[in-house]
Amino acid sequence: MDVRSPLASLGLCVALLAASGCSPSDEHKQATLEEKTAQFEQSLDTIQDPRLKEAVGELGGSLLLLERARIKLDTRPVETEYGENALAVLAHYPTPQALVDTYINGLFVLRKNSHSDYLTDLQPVFPFSFNMPDQFPFPHGLEWQSVTLSNNKIIPFQPEWSETDPGIQLSPSSSNLTNPDDLTVTYPFIEGIETDNKSQPQPVMLKGQVEVIAPSKVLAFDLTRQDVGQKRTQENITLTLLALENNYAEIELSNTSPLAPQVADESPNPLLVQARDTTGQFLSRSGSINESAAQVAFYEQQLAQMRKQNTWSEAFEKQLEDAQKAFEQKQASHYAKVYFNGVIDTLQVNVLDFSDATVTHKDLELPVRRFDKNSLEKTVQGLPMPVTVYDDQAADWLKSATLSEDQLKSSITISQSVEDASAAHITFDHPFTFNDDLVGSTRTSSDAPLTFFTADDEGNRGEPIELPTEAFEVDPWRGAITYDLNLFPETPAYAVGSIPLFLATIEKNTLDTTHLPKGLLLKDNALIVDQALFPSDSWRFFAKDASGNYLKEILGVSHRAEEYGTALFDVHYFYGQPTVLETYQRTALNTLQYGFEVKLDKPETK
Repeated sequence: MDVRSPLASLGLCVALLAASGCSPSDEHKQATLEEKTAQFEQSLDTIQDPRLKEAVGELGGSLLLLERARIKLDTRPVETEYGENALAVLAHYPTPQALVDTYINGLFVLRKNSHSDYLTDLQPVFPFSFNMPDQFPFPHGLEWQSVTLSNNKIIPFQPEWSETDPGIQLSPSSSNLTNPDDLTVTYPFIEGIETDNKSQPQPVMLKGQVEVIAPSKVLAFDLTRQDVGQKRTQENITLTLLALENNYAEIELSNTSPLAPQVADESPNPLLVQARDTTGQFLSRSGSINESAAQVAFYEQQLAQMRKQNTWSEAFEKQLEDAQKAFEQKQASHYAKVYFNGVIDTLQVNVLDFSDATVTHKDLELPVRRFDKNSLEKTVQGLPMPVTVYDDQAADWLKSATLSEDQLKSSITISQSVEDASAAHITFDHPFTFNDDLVGSTRTSSDAPLTFFTADDEGNRGEPIELPTEAFEVDPWRGAITYDLNLFPETPAYAVGSIPLFLATIEKNTLDTTHLPKGLLLKDNALIVDQALFPSDSWRFFAKDASGNYLKEILGVSHRAEEYGTALFDVHYFYGQPTVLETYQRTALNTLQYGFEVKLDKPETK
């Protein structure tokens, strides 16, 4: 169970709920929970013993957090959002351990540009990237120990930056949610003395430790609503689909073999549940509850026993620990209730079998590399990689290279807002595609005719409204119309017109890396592209190795003659050795007119 500081946990959950909102039908549940939260916080204030107060706060706060999460997930509107196949990477490696080795050996550290002369940011780059909250599918941990500077001084890692520490510090980057492993080297600031970052001792080596637990095997179960209530068995694993509703699934798992001794204390999560809708695409997860009703009841019983105590004692602590061990030993199954953003058609459940497992522990000594997005260096810096990593999303991404006019127009969604009368707006959105990426920035101006109309007595389109030019603005590049209702002599009911859409004509070619044309050069795993012959505004490059799979690009660098100057050549680095290049060139840019008639929302009268 996730046990945190009760106040921190509750605050986090309140923020999440506020962001998602609640429907009127949820207000009673929410109010009841708020009452329970207030009563719990009041009861905490009556506990005098500090250790007992902490224990009650942690467990009680976690139970409230769990209940709040349940309400949030149960009442969240079902809106379709697609994600990625979290275990697609496993198909490229013969064993789970091979995936682990690739994960560890493909790690390197980048020095990032900082906004301050007194800070240097370090970004560990992993070969596999997963959208939050999905992580590397196997249990793993990473601990940083120190950074070695160019003057040979070793700076130990500290979990928080200290205002009182007068020296150089190594600590986690602040407010970094997308890259939680990023670090910052902080140099001391001395009032009245300006110090250029280049004159500071620079980080050259980052040390740490990584540990990953690989299951002996990964079993796959494909389930539909017909499987509800049925037991499915493979080898030592039995899976029961307890429920499959509109946007969630409940699953119970049992393993006839005990956990491997080396992971018994970790209790790793063996279930990885994914869902597809009727399109066959994977739905993104909105959250999960991994505590069964029996587990919640046990923790509530533990909390009740705590609240009966006046003081904390070692004897009572042992009593709680013994009770928990006895309860866990009786638990022969693992439970999960997983929610998805969309309507479920089929489930893919992968079971990580930890009855036999390999624990890989490695000391890390990683040189700090610098690859700025824009570089003034004349030479190409090498970035050798001992691992091969594939890009499983490339094929889907490239499908829109042949996007048709009808496909583009049918993907348009129209939204509007009249909350701000002075800046009411209509927005024409469509999913960002590879075709959009190649549209480029040299789009020509295009007319975007627009007329506002009143409504007649029957609510249909009425007469056009004469307006000054400053009453509305059309931004074809953003696909947005903004209008000021305060400048309208009458309330508009309809907007009629057209807005330009941009569609690239894209030509695809395939090249053998042993016979590349002038302007393209492959140096180990780095593709060097002459910008005079293959400008990045209209060209894209994808690489495959001998297996026929797309290689994942590590990073790209644009080499320029001067800062903000014209690019001379670009360099693309890959995880693996390219044998084939696919080139995509925008050969034409077409402007299409998307005609519309939008019935306008009425502003609220005050």
